[in-house]
Amino acid sequence: MRNIKILSLLSFVIGIVACSSSGTDIESTNTISGTPAQISVSYSDTIVDLNVVSSAEWAAFSDESWINCSPSGSVNLTGTVEVSISANTSDDARTGNIVLKSGTTRSLIEVNQSGKPVDTSIIAPEGYELVWNDEFDSNTEPNTEDWYYETGDNGWGNNEIQNYVAGSVGGEQLASIEDGILTITCKKVDDEVCSIRMNTTKSWKYAYVEARLKLPSGKGTWPAFWMMPKNFTSWPGDGEIDIMEEVGYNPNYVSSTIHCDAYNGADGTQKTTQKYLSTAQSDYHIYALEWTADYIKTYVDGELLFTYMNDGSGEAKWPFDAAFYVKLNLAWGGNWGGAQGVDESSLPASYMIDYVRVFQKQ
Repeated sequence: MRNIKILSLLSFVIGIVACSSSGTDIESTNTISGTPAQISVSYSDTIVDLNVVSSAEWAAFSDESWINCSPSGSVNLTGTVEVSISANTSDDARTGNIVLKSGTTRSLIEVNQSGKPVDTSIIAPEGYELVWNDEFDSNTEPNTEDWYYETGDNGWGNNEIQNYVAGSVGGEQLASIEDGILTITCKKVDDEVCSIRMNTTKSWKYAYVEARLKLPSGKGTWPAFWMMPKNFTSWPGDGEIDIMEEVGYNPNYVSSTIHCDAYNGADGTQKTTQKYLSTAQSDYHIYALEWTADYIKTYVDGELLFTYMNDGSGEAKWPFDAAFYVKLNLAWGGNWGGAQGVDESSLPASYMIDYVRVFQKQ
């Protein structure tokens, strides 16, 4: 009798183990596949249908922000996933994966996207080639792979009045793109003046940088097109390159300036040059920087405006042997923009950018 009980117990345990093992086997033998097995697309926004066949409930997803799967799964054994691939604004190709999952079984669908082709219609300055550009012709707002926003209302070292926001505020889009033009708008929203300060995600050491701009009008406006060091630690020691600035109370006078330890705005010794441009606020003009190891020069519509030479005396006068990124912003008031007060009847004010281009030596 005792032996029978032992045998029964053993059979029960073996049965449990067998069931458990059998359950694992069933899950691990799930099958799932997708067609096409690999996706290759151009740089532009693209939608691809991915046909899924599975032996059980399944899921589809990607860890890449530029790849979106809809629906993200189904209980049906077959289905179609709409794969949305965002435009690649870089000239570098990129690769990601879509994961198809059923139980513990996974299948990867590789996604390859080509880089944005260089626009051969853009004429580079002699000795240079185009390495980055934004023509603002493919989105309704700045692409976050190319630009990021600086936000806050801390005065930015200049006692500026505005609050910089991340693209929009209260449903108001303050960095908008239409018909190939980026418009930065400074306006009063709920008793607060809001605007935009945006920077390129990439940076460059020595370059020819240009933008085609139409400046805002109104006392209190302070538009700028400038550059700051990628590895910033302190101002003015790390340097600042102001390609174009203008203040609304002195309309159509555009200026270029550099700041460094030896020459800076904190003690009024900055190196700067200004020019009267009668249509700066009513028409587009091309503002450019040529920056080499030996000099910094700026141009307006191809004419030389400003020259600053590297005299070889060291970093106090030349901290410009490092990577810098591009900045666009529209300030309101501040030490310079508000030096003669502000006129809120000028709001909203619009700073319009046709393109930004960066060239480097071949």
